[in-house]
Amino acid sequence: MRKRLPPALATLALAALLPACGDSTARTLGLVRDAPDEFQVTTRAPLSMPPDMTTLPSPTPGSARPQERTSSQQAEALLSPGLALQDPRRTPAAARPSVGEAALLQRAGPDAPGGIRRRVDEESLRLDQPDRSLTDRLIFWRDPPPPGTPVDPARESQRIRENAALGRDVEIGETPVVQPRRKSFWEWLGF
Repeated sequence: MRKRLPPALATLALAALLPACGDSTARTLGLVRDAPDEFQVTTRAPLSMPPDMTTLPSPTPGSARPQERTSSQQAEALLSPGLALQDPRRTPAAARPSVGEAALLQRAGPDAPGGIRRRVDEESLRLDQPDRSLTDRLIFWRDPPPPGTPVDPARESQRIRENAALGRDVEIGETPVVQPRRKSFWEWLGF
């Protein structure tokens, strides 16, 4: 005579062998735990009441939530709250500077004049190249080469546009540089 296993023992034996059937079965039954990827977990913006209930826009299915921001906007909001470009907490009435911002701007002084960059460049060129006497120019007739290599902006932008039009990488091709003009004998003498 054969002895039969009790039904509870048979069920327990089948349940113990079930995870061996495969990963998908064990995952379906909840025997395998999957931890969420910590880099993919994001927080959603909290729900807030609109200031005016009469001008609510009608919701459209599938559209982005207006208070959701990109990760770069979230980082900017964390670094400087209230100054973020599209900070939903900042209403148009609050667009005027705060007391601290106004005090900082007042201490900074008036705005810079319009041609300040050109003026600074001209003054730095004058300081970098002091006037030299004729004997200095005759003895030390060669000026040291300027630091760095200037890029020709017009030819460089043309090269980048051509690469983009042809679907090539921006790095392909030589970067055009400005070729310095050779001075004549009278120019290097200073006449």
